Amino acid sequence: MEHIMVTQYTRLETVKLSMAPTIFSAIDKDREYLKKWLPFIGFSNQISDTEKFLHSIINQPSNNRDEIYSIWHKEEFAGLIGFKETDWVNRKTELGYWLVEKMQGKGIITLCVTKLIRFAFQKLKLNRLQIKVAVGNSKSAAIPKKLGFSFEGIERAGERHSQEYLNLEIYSLLKTDLQ
Repeated sequence: MEHIMVTQYTRLETVKLSMAPTIFSAIDKDREYLKKWLPFIGFSNQISDTEKFLHSIINQPSNNRDEIYSIWHKEEFAGLIGFKETDWVNRKTELGYWLVEKMQGKGIITLCVTKLIRFAFQKLKLNRLQIKVAVGNSKSAAIPKKLGFSFEGIERAGERHSQEYLNLEIYSLLKTDLQ
């Protein structure tokens, strides 16, 4: 799917290689803000790094591709959201997201996650969604809590961030939770 309308002001677009300059520029501008919780920021030092990331998504076989979308709010790039490490046999995936600083606090991610929950369960026929959040990242953890995800526990040392490992809170939502 090329794009998903979230609201009249917010849409999701499947990432394309042509978006690399926009995405890299947003990362570079907000580097200090984003790097606290996003380990990939340390590996995104040039536009070619963003191009490699986009190539890694676009070049996956279509039947096994992670669905990653750029978020556009009032025609301005706001961040990325999508599914990763989808397990089609067991019908489950992880949902990840990030926003540039100036787009925080507008409800954008909550609306986008809500839209992708419906998309995952109805269109992709998945059974389980999970969101992993670094312990201490209260803004990000507020999303699954607000949307009725169940807290499952802590994945110890689940994400490498610079020279340390962060513990991750695991939240899940099952298709049956919405019935």
